Amino acid sequence: MSVAPESPMRQNAPAAFGGLVDAIGGVATAVLAICGLADINPPVMIAAATIIFGVALLLEGSACVAEFAQIARSDRDAIEMEPGGNVAAVLLIGAAGIVLGVLALVGFNAGLLVPSAVIAFGVAMVLGSSLVPQLHAMRHAAHPGLAESRFAAREVLVSQIASGSSVAQSLAGLAAIVLGILALAGLNQPTLILVALLQLGVTLVVTGGALTATLFGAMQRR
Repeated sequence: MSVAPESPMRQNAPAAFGGLVDAIGGVATAVLAICGLADINPPVMIAAATIIFGVALLLEGSACVAEFAQIARSDRDAIEMEPGGNVAAVLLIGAAGIVLGVLALVGFNAGLLVPSAVIAFGVAMVLGSSLVPQLHAMRHAAHPGLAESRFAAREVLVSQIASGSSVAQSLAGLAAIVLGILALAGLNQPTLILVALLQLGVTLVVTGGALTATLFGAMQRR
């Protein structure tokens, strides 16, 4: 019995919705950080935001892995463009952030673990800043006629979104690294950590939206 092939929408839905859930994780992180800045149980808010951001990084990395794999199946030459190291780093840091957040939540040396997690998150944001632009470039490599097709205007918009999210993610990552180091040095630690988590969460909303836009745009082109 023959089996009908999966539609492009069905194939890419997990990756696209991974970007959407990633953005939701950014919103949750930002809300928890704001609650902490409003002096609503800051230690719990910090630990919870750290856990949620770690989960969001895992979802972002998983979404990118799924999309890279999908492109590679349709265009074997695209395999050479896969940023495997960056994706692996984002996934590992996301998992480590979850562990550090849980340990901080149960009261295990939160003053050391949370700033360390924030610094790691900053590194992950810098390393992962190229993922969405690379996905967009791989799409163009797999479909070289897009620039001359009826989707050309949409391609320009998606390209600008991807480039903008990359810059924002890099800057947010560098800011988080600086704030994490200052907090690790004991300089007004709770406030600096909450500010770092707030700006990381807001940036994740932007990058998650850019990832979703890129993937949904790819599905509509097929």
